[in-house]
Amino acid sequence: MTRRAFDGVEVGQELPTLSRVVTREDLFAYGEASGDRNPLHRDDAAAQAAGFPTVIAHGMFTMGHMAACVVAWAGEAAAVERIGAQFRAAVLVGEEVVAGGRVRSVDADARTVTLETWVTVSRDGGTETPVRKGEALVRLR
Repeated sequence: MTRRAFDGVEVGQELPTLSRVVTREDLFAYGEASGDRNPLHRDDAAAQAAGFPTVIAHGMFTMGHMAACVVAWAGEAAAVERIGAQFRAAVLVGEEVVAGGRVRSVDADARTVTLETWVTVSRDGGTETPVRKGEALVRLR
């Protein structure tokens, strides 16, 4: 991958969305890699006892998907200087998460771009945003 060029980036420009369906295999692998083996992410009975219909994704798994969207747009992970977001709702196994964003500001002197980012899921005939108020600072070439 090559870092995105700064020229041509404008405020309001949309990032291409990145979609994936959350699987039990994803959650198991993430739990093993992160050390977060909370039963809410592995066991339907535990998730149901907590009020969820099925296991839920780790918040950082979902945010990692958002980060992957930013990296795909930026061209390489090293371009991303900072990323953060608020977690507002659980993501269920089997749901499709869609990460996206847009350019909020451009600093020509520093050659940096501030992105507004989010993750959405389709739920109950509408769209919910489990990860919102995301922001990423990206340095371009």
